Amino acid sequence: MQLNPVGIIGTGKYVPERILTNHELEQMVETNDEWIVTRTGIRERRIAAAEQATSDLAFEASKIALQAAGITAEEIDLIIVATITPDMFFPSTACLLQDKLGAKKAAAFDLSAACSGFIYGLATASNMIATGMYKHALVIGAECLSRITDYTDRNTCILFGDGAGAVVLGQVQEGRGFRSFELGADGSGGELLKVCGGGSRIPSTPESIADKKHFIYMAGSEVFKFAVRIMGNAAEEALRKAGLDKSHIDLLIPHQANIRIIQSALNRLDLPAEKSMINLDKYGNVSAASIPIALAEAVEQDRVHEGDTLVLVGFGGGLTWGASVLVW
Repeated sequence: MQLNPVGIIGTGKYVPERILTNHELEQMVETNDEWIVTRTGIRERRIAAAEQATSDLAFEASKIALQAAGITAEEIDLIIVATITPDMFFPSTACLLQDKLGAKKAAAFDLSAACSGFIYGLATASNMIATGMYKHALVIGAECLSRITDYTDRNTCILFGDGAGAVVLGQVQEGRGFRSFELGADGSGGELLKVCGGGSRIPSTPESIADKKHFIYMAGSEVFKFAVRIMGNAAEEALRKAGLDKSHIDLLIPHQANIRIIQSALNRLDLPAEKSMINLDKYGNVSAASIPIALAEAVEQDRVHEGDTLVLVGFGGGLTWGASVLVW
């Protein structure tokens, strides 16, 4: 079968207006700005308004991506929302978004792979377009992590924020588009990063709420060690599959979790900092939304040019990882 070349034809991002700074966190938990910046690189993060849910953030980012792509919502055939903070268990956030957008032709579903979810979504949607099943897809990473963050836990509350990034996928000219994907998972590490309450294992009860089972739990040092290893591995494997090597990278767009993890990946790939898109100082870790927000911001800043080779790479709970090589 002849596969169509598939790429990103429009990007968009949305972050809530409210900014939560490190100095504000100093008033909430025992921490300080210097400690947070030194260990994570994060200075502030965005927090959704009380009336905003994940689908609302996704809607704003999607409108911008559709406009950038020059197509209407009714021309979208598929909507995938990567999120670990859906509006509700069901219907899916993607279905809620489909209705908000008026994307009447689109199939829609959510994808749960934590911070790797956006890469998983790109791989899924691009293959559907490559085979001719669909013409256009909308892939969104969107999160309201503030809703599952314990603001009395100084180990996690300093890390997470809210936001959404969206891309429109479609057919591109030969030689452009996605060249490879590398996806992986290690379920044995599932206990290291999780929210245990609210599902069928630990249903929502007064006891589960009192025990803080509905908040993010993270074994920070173990996740850090995993991330440092896997970011470079996944990026190199995606390059190998694409028939390229690290010297071909024009811009690295990594998951924005921790500046030390990103620096480790840059060292592994022999890249200077200017060849990486880093914005975690402004937004913190936005899980599945981190990479698409960073990509949209790189496009806004004119850091992405036609013919550039981009490497997108992330890791997250599951444990999961994903990387992609994309020629713009």
